[in-house]
Amino acid sequence: MISSPAPRSEKRVAANILKGSLGNMIEWFDWYVYASFAVYFSAAFFPAENKTAELLSTAAVFAVGFLMRPLGSFIMGRFADRHGRRAALTLSVVIMATGSFVIALIPTYRTIGVWAPIILVITRLFQGLSLGGEYGTSATYLSEMASPKRRGFYSSFQYVTLISGQLFALLVQIILQGFLSTAQLYAFGWRIPFIVGGFGAIIVLWLRLTMEESDQFETQNKQNKKAGTLGLLMKYPKQFMTVVGMTFGGTIAFYAYTTYLQKFMINTTGLNPKTVAVINFTALLLMLILQPLFGALSDKIGRKPLLLGFGIGGTLFTVPIFSVLAHVHSPWAAFFLMLFGLVIVSGYTSINAIVKAELFPTEIRALGVGLPYGLTVAIFGGTVEYVALWLRSINHESLFFFYVAAAAFVSFIVYWRMFETSAHSEIEREATEKTPDNQMI
Repeated sequence: MISSPAPRSEKRVAANILKGSLGNMIEWFDWYVYASFAVYFSAAFFPAENKTAELLSTAAVFAVGFLMRPLGSFIMGRFADRHGRRAALTLSVVIMATGSFVIALIPTYRTIGVWAPIILVITRLFQGLSLGGEYGTSATYLSEMASPKRRGFYSSFQYVTLISGQLFALLVQIILQGFLSTAQLYAFGWRIPFIVGGFGAIIVLWLRLTMEESDQFETQNKQNKKAGTLGLLMKYPKQFMTVVGMTFGGTIAFYAYTTYLQKFMINTTGLNPKTVAVINFTALLLMLILQPLFGALSDKIGRKPLLLGFGIGGTLFTVPIFSVLAHVHSPWAAFFLMLFGLVIVSGYTSINAIVKAELFPTEIRALGVGLPYGLTVAIFGGTVEYVALWLRSINHESLFFFYVAAAAFVSFIVYWRMFETSAHSEIEREATEKTPDNQMI
């Protein structure tokens, strides 16, 4: 008989969710700053006469960072399942902060030659390791910490903070564009956001040290020496593949409509970079607001209807959205097209964390959520920008639109065949095994 901790008040739950979420925000800010400022620092590390070639090089490094995410998911997921969610989340933010400071201080190619891109690549590898561990552990922590019947709402803050990190990066970009000249941004201004991210991570480190551990880990994993092992994970092949399938379309669509769309509106649509930054910021802000609304809706009607909505919308509307956007001249038209795409993607982003967490028992939850997600994102999410830019370089950019739509359709099939996780939740199943006097059977 293992004692179960007393239920937390809603105030304590919200406080822990906030601390975990702010850490997630800073991690994603540090990650997205690279993509947001790539147009300014690409020449500093990869000098070339062709601007598309420079962006291809920086996009390749962005993709390389993703390659470490499965390894990060494995290392941090195993660590979280064995030693606690809080310990793993604290370690991940330390790694990300160190990487941001390093990038801010790297000399340019002109100063140290080939060592500049080498150091950049190595640093991004470590940041990818950190971010790979952040997703699965954060999704697990938020889902376990959330109040029963409000897990969809609270776990939606996974993407609230993810989008907040991207918004924060865009806001810093807009501010710097307003106070610095274009020449200054290319010369040194791009280093400022990496410094901001590094100091932000130090603040978040303190917050994470004051977080409480989740009840599920305290009651289930402390004495379980098999927790977080690959052998244990292999006992859940269906759940593993379900995470892969549902992530496939979601990650491709998310990075297509956020990270790549910024460059698409500049290179293809021909809009001014400053205008594009404002469009992205406003559209993403509205998407952020949608996350908890969709999450709360999933607590009422289930997770599956929202996932199906994303699958259908992504399949039917991606090609028309990108095709029209390529030829618009009005910033307002571009804004509403982007917003339409983000509303569709929100059917996935708002609830994907809780859906994945509900598939696995506590002793393998962080690894089970993180590893298949990390593998899928590394292969498909991290290469979205590179694939799009490569197709553009060979004058077949429109094929990218069909690629994104096809990915959404594949995930739609997975959503159609999977069961309603809120009705068969492993988190709730474990909770019902407690006796009235809070003892585990």
